[in-house]
Amino acid sequence: MSVLRLPVRERVQDVVAVEEPLEIRIDGQAVAVTMRTPGHDEELALGFCVTEGMRPRWARMPDDFAANTIEVDADGFEPDRRQRKFYTSSSCGVCGLGAVSAVCVDAPRVESPLRISERVVSELPVTLRSAQAAFDETGGLHAVGLFTANGGLLCVREDVGRHNAMDKVIGWAFGEDLLPLSDMVLCLSGRVSFELVQKAAVAGCPVIVAVGAPSSLALQLACDRRITVCGFVRDGRFVVYTEPMRIITCQIPDRLSALL
Repeated sequence: MSVLRLPVRERVQDVVAVEEPLEIRIDGQAVAVTMRTPGHDEELALGFCVTEGMRPRWARMPDDFAANTIEVDADGFEPDRRQRKFYTSSSCGVCGLGAVSAVCVDAPRVESPLRISERVVSELPVTLRSAQAAFDETGGLHAVGLFTANGGLLCVREDVGRHNAMDKVIGWAFGEDLLPLSDMVLCLSGRVSFELVQKAAVAGCPVIVAVGAPSSLALQLACDRRITVCGFVRDGRFVVYTEPMRIITCQIPDRLSALL
């Protein structure tokens, strides 16, 4: 689109992030409408169902070929408890739920023995940022990356909604038969909100690394589910908020520290 750049008063063509609605149907019934960036819609729908406590089998375009619609075949769908009243915005994955009790999805505590080095934690956001091709074009997308404990990037997805990016990654992992993510790490390009910790818990991921800050409710859930949350991961520094025993720190040997 054509934009005006100030103060030089220059008219140029700019690329903006695409945001469109996606209707998710189960057994032909509309369950949710989420505002998302088009692409990997089947993964988004599968991840959405997984993190809502359902057991999906497949996701595809509906038989009527309705635009911006994905049909899912899934067990465990409870219409009265799970159906969104209106729509899910691109900023929040739980805003449309009809009752506060419906926000919480059952997930066992994450008892993974996974440990990750301080160095790898510091490097994950750098690797994630280098893989954000759509962000380079628009500057307006969140990203979630799935990594091995050694820092290997398995999958990255971008979206205007951080919860959509998470659902796309989890949907990809579901399709690759990688769930639960008990030996992997999720890296977020922004802050850590409650719904992102909840999705990680349902997916069985033990470590969340984020460029931004966590919320109080996110940390309460992380403590309860035994998920390690690292925030403000920038320039080789970060804060470990919960379950620090999973982070292998670089400690100075006693015989050297005495000389300092």
